[in-house]
Amino acid sequence: MAELNFNSQGLIPVITQDATSREVLMMAWMNQESLAKTLEAGRMIYWSRSRQALWAKGETSGHVQLLKSMRIDCDGDAILCLVDQTGAACHTGRSNCFYLQVDLGNQCVTIMSQPQ
Repeated sequence: MAELNFNSQGLIPVITQDATSREVLMMAWMNQESLAKTLEAGRMIYWSRSRQALWAKGETSGHVQLLKSMRIDCDGDAILCLVDQTGAACHTGRSNCFYLQVDLGNQCVTIMSQPQ
């Protein structure tokens, strides 16, 4: 953990990807405590900036993420976690949080998928 580069708020970005499909599910933040708890529990525990509290993914929804693999980028300032996702990854009910498609030609945004 000493080799990681947390930002000035003590956070590091985490990209979460489905371990089987390799679909990028979401981006969130971790602090040292949430990282340690994730490694200990084997399930994703993030830091919620809006609540200023630990956030165990699926705690209320049941849409848990079981940690399968963790990687750190070359600069030590981002983490990639491969998970087994139960249910929707996004709070909107979608499979992932990256459903807004930017149309470069028309300079507009469209919705790629609807909630299940």
